[in-house]
Amino acid sequence: MKNDGLLGATSEGPQKPVLKPLTHDLLPKVPPAPVQAKAMISMFMLGGPSQIDLFDPKPALYKWHGKSFEGDIKFDNAAQASREIMAPLWKYRNHGQCGMELSELLPHLGGIADDITLIRSMHTGVNNHLPSNYAMTTGQHRGGRAVLGSWLLHALGSETQELPAYVALTDPRGLPLLGGENWSNGPLPSIYQGTLVRPKTPRIFNLEPAPHLRGEAQKRQLSFLRDLNQSHLETHPGEADLEARLASYGLAANMQTAAKEAFDISSEPQHIRQLYGVDQDRTRDYGTRCLIARRLVERGVRFVQIMCNGQIWDHHGSIQTALPERCAEIDQPAAALVKDLKQRGLLDSTLVHWGGEMGRLPVIQFREGLDKRDKVGRDHNTYGFSMWVAGGGMKKGYIHGQTDEFSHYAVEDVVHHYDWLATVLHQFGLNHRTLEYKLGPRNHRLVEQADAQVIHKLLG
Repeated sequence: MKNDGLLGATSEGPQKPVLKPLTHDLLPKVPPAPVQAKAMISMFMLGGPSQIDLFDPKPALYKWHGKSFEGDIKFDNAAQASREIMAPLWKYRNHGQCGMELSELLPHLGGIADDITLIRSMHTGVNNHLPSNYAMTTGQHRGGRAVLGSWLLHALGSETQELPAYVALTDPRGLPLLGGENWSNGPLPSIYQGTLVRPKTPRIFNLEPAPHLRGEAQKRQLSFLRDLNQSHLETHPGEADLEARLASYGLAANMQTAAKEAFDISSEPQHIRQLYGVDQDRTRDYGTRCLIARRLVERGVRFVQIMCNGQIWDHHGSIQTALPERCAEIDQPAAALVKDLKQRGLLDSTLVHWGGEMGRLPVIQFREGLDKRDKVGRDHNTYGFSMWVAGGGMKKGYIHGQTDEFSHYAVEDVVHHYDWLATVLHQFGLNHRTLEYKLGPRNHRLVEQADAQVIHKLLG
């Protein structure tokens, strides 16, 4: 290629100058292809739920229980590892007309087996939390990139201008691993980043205006500020951060009524609150957040994340006590969310996701011997793990993919993280090969892998 200096041609040919400043907003946009999903709720289980003990029963593990694993195994922490095989610690049962096998730790999920797709062949291939988390949410194993929710806002905008288009609901016990990177806009304009909502009431501070500003006085003040801000913006065209700040000011005013109502579940009937487990101590918090998520998508919010604290599903040790605790917190609320969306006619247009960034190995970590099971756990496994999805045009009562006989490696109908993201975009009427954002000399994309593909077998 001829070198014409800094402004010369690239491998894609001469770059055309931008003649008109780009503007960015959250107004609803028509996708280029037919849609199945209009909104998404992601229940992200950071740490790595054990697919062996929850979703992926393997007879060979019972046969070889307590014996040495002789195959190729990928440890993350070799210093604490062993090759002693540990079968599932809980029984599996068949559920629904589809006969889906699920752990006894997930009885409520079993009640919606005919409404979900269980993917048993997920793969990221980087055996640690940070890169695998990045892979599942941004398409690559590194930070600094925009997450899925931000890309959906960039492409589609929002159906509501009175609520944040993208909401992150965090755990009252703390922020998730990577904190705000889980709802980061990366190189996309700031207007597309997620909005962090407080885990306790009030979910959003300062929604009430001061007493002397209520009513007509506030309307006049806001109208004056809008005129000033618009005049300022016209003298600084193309300033994405300025656009984002001004949009956030306008949203804050609109939220004074809409957000208080959306985040307040007191108006929900008792039978709905009981469905989500809001009346029980163990499930109250997660049930409340799942119920809020339903209320948000019902009101036009595009993307909602329900996050765990830290990496609370990371059961290297004491899995026998820790895993039942996690499941007891989330099983009923997660199943209730699917049931509630379905009975309201929202499930077909809302893609519900449940899963983490990895699974676990079939061998013991912190080896104390099988007589001390309360001390042992399982190491990371990103080569074959499970998650489930519902709604948004996905198949119902369907099991996709398969791992090997020990539930270590995905071996059939493998779903790489980038395939998963490509499939989600497809359901929203978007093409993973053409959805991009140009910043400087580079076109950024959520899915950049050349071999990424939409997994049509997942689609109903």
